[in-house]
Amino acid sequence: MDEGRPGGPRAKWWSRPAPGKPTDGTTPPVPERAPDARPDAASSANGNAPDQGQGQGPDQVPDAARPPADAALRHDVPPAGVSQEAIPARRATGHSAAGQVPGHGEVPAGEPAGSAPVPGPGGGGRPLHDPDPYGTPPYGGPGPWAPAPPVQRPAPAQETPVPPAQLAGEQGPEHRQTPHPPHGTGPQGHPPSQWLQYDPWSAAPPQALTYGGEPSRKRWRGGLFAGALVIALVAGGVGGGVGAYIERNDGFGGDSVRLPQAGKAPADRAPDTVAGIAASALPSVVTFHVSGSSGKGTGTGFVLDDKGHILTNNHVVEPAGKSGVISLTFSGGESARAKLVGKDSGYDLAVVKVTGVSGMKPLPLGNSDNVRVGDPVVAIGAPFDLQNTVTAGIISAKQRPITAGGEKGDGSDVSYVDALQTDAPINPGNSGGPLVDSQARAIGVNSAIRGPDTGGLDSGQAGSIGLGFAIPINQAKRVAEELISTGRATHPVIGVSLDMKFTGDGARVGAKGANDTPAVTPGGPGAKAGIKPGDVITKVDGQRVHSGEELIVKIRSKRPGERMGLTLVRDGKERMVALVLGSAGDS
Repeated sequence: MDEGRPGGPRAKWWSRPAPGKPTDGTTPPVPERAPDARPDAASSANGNAPDQGQGQGPDQVPDAARPPADAALRHDVPPAGVSQEAIPARRATGHSAAGQVPGHGEVPAGEPAGSAPVPGPGGGGRPLHDPDPYGTPPYGGPGPWAPAPPVQRPAPAQETPVPPAQLAGEQGPEHRQTPHPPHGTGPQGHPPSQWLQYDPWSAAPPQALTYGGEPSRKRWRGGLFAGALVIALVAGGVGGGVGAYIERNDGFGGDSVRLPQAGKAPADRAPDTVAGIAASALPSVVTFHVSGSSGKGTGTGFVLDDKGHILTNNHVVEPAGKSGVISLTFSGGESARAKLVGKDSGYDLAVVKVTGVSGMKPLPLGNSDNVRVGDPVVAIGAPFDLQNTVTAGIISAKQRPITAGGEKGDGSDVSYVDALQTDAPINPGNSGGPLVDSQARAIGVNSAIRGPDTGGLDSGQAGSIGLGFAIPINQAKRVAEELISTGRATHPVIGVSLDMKFTGDGARVGAKGANDTPAVTPGGPGAKAGIKPGDVITKVDGQRVHSGEELIVKIRSKRPGERMGLTLVRDGKERMVALVLGSAGDS
């Protein structure tokens, strides 16, 4: 009976034993059959033959014709010292269908699953098929033994069923082989089974011939350069796009910060604001740069008329002397040389003139008698040579008697000013600049500051402490007119000499004048009013005076020819006198 034998052509006797079968007589474990094992193998295990029917196949060899077991040992037992797993094998000419030698890990058709091979003599495994008794080529014995490649056992995978037609019906007596399905697919277009593809006895697939020489360095370098160039171009494009987006959108959106800001406002300001006052007055202000044999200095001045007359302080132009250089710079940046017209050290005023300059804008003059304490004022100048500097403040006091100068020691350079006091910051370099009111009109000439280091009134380098003084514009106007007209200024006098060392309250008339001259000038305004040596003058026009300097300041605030009332004390008695101011020239 052929029950339990596979139908169709049997595998030839020259097929090798299943890999992994030991030669020491022990039974190796057989891998479990995959769930999609071939249907013919399953039927053989149940004792049912395939469709070919019972009986021996045309290629089956009777048991009686089988060669002795030592023949299998001659072909299958490796020489001494060679392990079973190192035995190479040639690939059988059949396939895994009927007529094929089972692949690695498969159970031959016709044998129950899990059956062990019959051990041969000597403990070796018996060949699965009988040897060819005729030894006819190409069905002769196996070739020489050689080491086999290491066996790798893949994990069991689902096997694609093989149709019965390929198992029995397509292979005839001539043992023609069933054509292989297309690479990568199994029968009926299914993916090939992992078991059907794997054959540890097969030869390695042919490899493509490659040149084993050293690769071309030029080609490698060229490719590297091209890749770097492409990366640089892409990075530049991406960076440019990102930068443009950030610039247009002020950031990436969520992380950008936008602070509230006021919109654009009209550039013009109201005329009575500091900005409006500065815009109106600045074109009339000039900066002085003076140099001469006695030194150099800077200061400020302002335009009086369209003829080029400019008013400033005497101490600003003093370093030029008679042959020095006076250079002016206008607010618009134009520069010009100036010529001295006249100066007066007692009033600390000077006038210069420029020619060849067009477009000069005179600064309007106000009235210092109309000024009240607390009125807003703006000071313009070039403190520390920073031209066109604008500061603001108020009138802190009026008729503040001050004296400045006196560096020569003989009193010829001392100026007596009945000044306007302001807290607008005035610093060295502001001297000669205008002090303007809320209508951008000049009401004073910035002249002196009180410094914390000296305690005196000068233009020292200490800086402003909020105590600035300006010559009232009414007095400056009169002096400027005289300087422009005659080159010199007149000083009102009362015709008496004062005792400047008197420490009591008031101004005391001296016993003698300079060079033993009379203290009261004969025929002068004082003599005519009845003033005598030793009298103490306490008031001028009803205002108290506390020193001789204050009396001089009050007198110089008047014009020659004006009437003045004096209150004096003689022998403890107070009396009132009136006089008409005379004039005296002082270069």
